[in-house]
Amino acid sequence: MTDERIYLDHAATTPVRPEVLEAMLPYFAQSGYNPSSLHAEGRRARAALDEARDRVAGLLGAQRKEIVFTGSGSEADNLAILGVARARGGRGGHLLSTAIEHPAVLRALDALRDEGWAVSLLAVDRDGVVDPAAFAAALRSDTVLASVMYANNEIGTVEPVARLAAIARERGVLFHTDAIQAAAYLPLDVAALGVDMLSLSAHKFYGPKGVGALYVREGTTLQPVIHGGGQEFGRRAGTENVAGIVGFAAALSLAAGERDAASVRVAELRNRLERAILANVEGLWINGGGAARLPGTSNASILDVDGEQLLVRLDLEGIAVSGGSACASGALEPSHVIAALSGEPRGRFGTVRFSLGRTTAAEEIDRLIALLPGIVAELRAFSVIPK
Repeated sequence: MTDERIYLDHAATTPVRPEVLEAMLPYFAQSGYNPSSLHAEGRRARAALDEARDRVAGLLGAQRKEIVFTGSGSEADNLAILGVARARGGRGGHLLSTAIEHPAVLRALDALRDEGWAVSLLAVDRDGVVDPAAFAAALRSDTVLASVMYANNEIGTVEPVARLAAIARERGVLFHTDAIQAAAYLPLDVAALGVDMLSLSAHKFYGPKGVGALYVREGTTLQPVIHGGGQEFGRRAGTENVAGIVGFAAALSLAAGERDAASVRVAELRNRLERAILANVEGLWINGGGAARLPGTSNASILDVDGEQLLVRLDLEGIAVSGGSACASGALEPSHVIAALSGEPRGRFGTVRFSLGRTTAAEEIDRLIALLPGIVAELRAFSVIPK
């Protein structure tokens, strides 16, 4: 074990950037007042909130009133899906999504299924990509909402969201995309994407945890999920997290300004990693490797290796990685995303997700490349997995 740790789990969360923390600090202390209060202190907090909302709206090509701040990306997903469905007054109908969505989307759809809604989940190809023709064929006359993530949180596959949204719009169907993983690396212009709703979470792009946002196109009717006061234009009750929202805006601005350069640099490191491990570890394949992916995500499956043991061994060597979605950590069941990929090889295998970030260095990737073949060989030698 070494004291020099390497963090390769940026898809789970990213550390808050110093610039973002600096922007937030006043709103924890001398400016940390309630933006709904009418006194001078409250008005200063309101001004900060309004400025942050304007910054976020500008970065998305949206209007101020189309940005709803939430307590997380999961809440934003739930507000989009439950909010649209329940705004119909229990009339029911059909909802369309995919088999590889984040649990925040899938569990929200489960809840609506229990309320009488029909829910269809589209299959994906062996790289995790939705077929637009299959999407179009799955839309029904009573389809109210389609939700397809912009980029997958486990394998990094980028979906043809603009094309899917255009198909939905032609059929009069609202379209939501979970863009939570995509925000650090992909364009977020809502007009170009053509979406009606888009979810974000600050901690995926070096902002604070506990703050998300939902873009809601003007004219889209939502029922609040959290009831109370009239905050967030009546769509999300609760005193706003001013410090978190200021941090959200600062982090998104930094991400947008660095997006192109960061994408190139991180993709080069990811490709370097994949070339080496594919060449030096027998029985290893990259999930989603044949499709467009987020530059920092590499999801590898390895035959005859227990995935949990692999994560523990890497952790002991000072390398932090994940077995898939951090939201499913501790679960013993196979990843629903990996299980959904068609053409999946047979046999017992373990899966590990390497997710690189803005501070990942070439030397760190080289250390992982040097260690992984030996760890895999050791685990296979002592494995009790039935062949």
